Order: sequence, then C-alpha cells, then structure tokens
Amino acid sequence: MLRLKGFFFFLLKAAGRVEVRPLTPETPVNLQSPLPQPRDGAEVTESFPLDFTAVEGNVDSFMAQVKNLAQSLYPCSAQKLDQDMKLRFLGNVSVTCNDGTPAGYYLRESKGSKRWLVFLEGGWYCFSKENCDSRYETMRRLMSSTKWPQTKTGTGILSPQPEENPHWWNANMVFVPYCSSDVWSGASPKTDQSGYAFMGSLIIREVVKELLAQGLDTAKLLLLAGSSAGGTGVLLSVDRVAEQLEELGHTNVQVRGLSDSGWFLDNKQYRCTDCSDTISCAPTEAIRRGIRYWNGVVPERCREAHEGEEWNCFFGYKLFCPSSAGPVFVVQWLFDEAQLTVDNVHLTGQPMQEGQWRYIQNLGNELRSTLKDVPAMFAPACLSHEVITRSYWMDIQVKGTSLPRALQCWDRSFHDDGRSKSPPKGCPVHLMDSCPWPHCNPTCPTIRDQYTGQEMNVVQFLMHMGFDVQKMAQQQGMEPGKLLGMLSSGS
Repeated sequence: MLRLKGFFFFLLKAAGRVEVRPLTPETPVNLQSPLPQPRDGAEVTESFPLDFTAVEGNVDSFMAQVKNLAQSLYPCSAQKLDQDMKLRFLGNVSVTCNDGTPAGYYLRESKGSKRWLVFLEGGWYCFSKENCDSRYETMRRLMSSTKWPQTKTGTGILSPQPEENPHWWNANMVFVPYCSSDVWSGASPKTDQSGYAFMGSLIIREVVKELLAQGLDTAKLLLLAGSSAGGTGVLLSVDRVAEQLEELGHTNVQVRGLSDSGWFLDNKQYRCTDCSDTISCAPTEAIRRGIRYWNGVVPERCREAHEGEEWNCFFGYKLFCPSSAGPVFVVQWLFDEAQLTVDNVHLTGQPMQEGQWRYIQNLGNELRSTLKDVPAMFAPACLSHEVITRSYWMDIQVKGTSLPRALQCWDRSFHDDGRSKSPPKGCPVHLMDSCPWPHCNPTCPTIRDQYTGQEMNVVQFLMHMGFDVQKMAQQQGMEPGKLLGMLSSGS
C-alpha cells in the first residue's frame, strides 16, 4: 500500500493489466485479512500491499516510479499496451467520403470513464469540380478511406499518456478522419454533376449515433474538438450535436466544444488574386462557392441572421454566440499561418516589405478585437497553425498559464448539471497575449528557416522578416539594445 499526502493507493493486477487505484483516508483497510476469494469464473484480482512513507518531494517523479513498479510486477509488461485508437467504418453505408468509400472513425474506449472526446480532423477544403479533382490527385487521404490505417496513435489532447495529456488522458477518445472536404458542413450525396459526395455534417451525426451504443449514452460530458477546418466544424456543429442528443433523450450528456485554429476572418486579402484554387481564392469567395457546391448546413440561428448569405456563418466572430446550447472554448494563434496563406501573405524567406509587416500586425489586432468577448479562449501571439494535437501543446503559455491548465479551469467553471459558474480564483479562462509582434511570446513553438531548416530565436526571426530594429526603437523612444532585450524576453 502506498500513502501519498493523505491518500492511499493499491497496486492491482487484473486480467492482464496493472492499475494504481486511490482510496480515501476514511476507507477502512485491513492489510492482515485474507483477500476475498473470487466466484467461479470471476476475474481474479491480485493486490500487492506496499508500505511507503509520505512523499514530500516531486509527486510527478514519484508517480512515474509507481508506474514503473506496477509494470515490473506484471510479468507481461513488455507487451505493447493497447492504447491506440482502432478504425471502425460507419454502419450506415449511405454516409460516405467524397469518393463514395465508407466514412468512419477511430475509437479508444476507456471503461468506467464518463468523459468522451470526439475530434474532427482538419485539412482545407475544395469548392469546385476542378479543384476537387486536383485535391483528389494530391491529397486523396482527405477524400477517400481506401488507405486509412487500422489504428491511430493519439497525440496532444488525444494522448493516452498523463505526462502529455494531464486532464483528458483517460477519456474515451474518438478521432474522426476528414474525408468530406466541406468544413464538416455538407449534406449532399454523390451526383453525376458534382462528381463527389459532401457529407461532413451527416458523418458527425452518424458517428455520435453509433457512439451511443458504445457507452456515450451514459456519459456525463462530450467534448467536440477539432483543428483548422475541424475547428470551424466544431463551431458549426456543437449546437447540432447537443440538439441531437437531447432529441434522442440523452439529456444527461453535457456537450461542449473546443475549436483550435478554426476562427478565420473574412478580411480583405493583402494581394487580390483570381479565385482559381483553395489557397489563392479569397476566403469569402471560396466559402460562397463551396456552400452551394456542398449543400452546406449552418446553425439555424446564424442562417436566419444571414439569410441568402449563409457563407458568413463559416467565420467565427459572426457565428459564435456565448449563450448557445454547447459552450465553446476557442484556441487561436493571433498570427495564424493558414489565415496569412489565404490572405496571400507568403513568408518565403525573403525580407518582408513594410506593407506586409503592417498587414500582419493588423491581422493580430483584428483577431484580438473579434475574440475579446469570447468568455473562454487562449490566444498566443505566435505564428503557427493548430496546437491541441501537437506533442508540445503543454509548453505554450499565455500570461503564465498553459493551455491544458486553462482547459482544466474552464472545466471547473461548470456546475455538475452543466450550468456556468465563476472559475476558481487564480484559474483564468480568458487568456490573450497583448504583445504586438509574431512570436513575441517566448513560449511560442520553434521557428525554422524555410531554406536551411535551422532554428531561429524571436530576434533572428523578426530580422529575417525584415523587422527594422533601429526604426522601431526610435518610434518607441528607446535604445535598440533595450528593444532587442525586451523582444528576447517576450516583453
């Protein structure tokens, strides 16, 4: 038996696994009494009582030692633990990927957990027969299930490792591959005219329906998460999922959303170009064409507000409603690489023109403005795209708070019945950097030179982009050396 700061732990070996189970100090434990004998055919559980003194040092290190000890007590511990998500195709074969192959999802069950995380993959979109044909040739994985692997390993918030995912590691994990190219909004079967099916919204509906038979029906919380196009898909779908569960009688399941890098702006491009492909086309025009091609579905409330111009509902600040059925936590880089790409600001490694530099700074200001009224959000001043499934997602901080910590605080800002309450003191959920330049936050992900592959610090990066330290220092009324020092420290 282990004693750790008033709690007791038992190492249990049962049916090929070793567990560390907590017991409260009030639980009566008699280590001298014999273990109860199992009924015939029942699962045999072996208990290994160990006596340790209280641990005053590093708890994380201690628990890592406990984990190693538990594995050493299990003779087959060298075998690979079954922690991958396994592929399942939808039972409803009429709901398909773009090319008519079956849609599906990856699942890792966590028996006993009442928390479910359903993740929507991202990956741009296509909006015409021509650029969908091109996408099918170059990115077929995002339009067909033909070559999907049988298993998938979760990373970041999908990781089964508590060291990488401290608050969600033991949830039921679901990864839904993106194969509809419609920002998870389509409701159109394959036709001779379009050549493709666009069924993103129907795939989400069918996945949720099938998960009810896997244990979602008894869940307390469903977190619908997604990155990039998947993040926009969360904003479009979270209320619909909540309504679906309510209509099916599962009012016990709270539904929330986590949108990562899906809060796009419909701003004017830095340099206007013809709308020939997804990358060069202005976001407003691409979505305007796409929503017709996909038969895209948007939330009813937003559709009524923008009747005839439903494309507006793909832009977070026009779609988001704090009082919606499913509360949403928004994660957004203030200098999002995908946003800059569709705005035709290309970081080619050449010194940046002053107009481009001003455009990038204005982008950060515009994003801050649209996010200021979002109750729960995490917005670092970094140049990047997507974060919640990255292995480094725990390292990014805003004002001293990491993203996993902010999500935990958000989790604690709800009553058991789902009603909102104030988060505990010292537990922030509205976190946005105020420094004005890309990568002025010292915890931003590593930047690499696009040509040499070498890492760059923030000063090297800014100078590489044509940042004029002398001029900026003069404008701020300080010595260049002092400004460089402030930039290096993230001030």
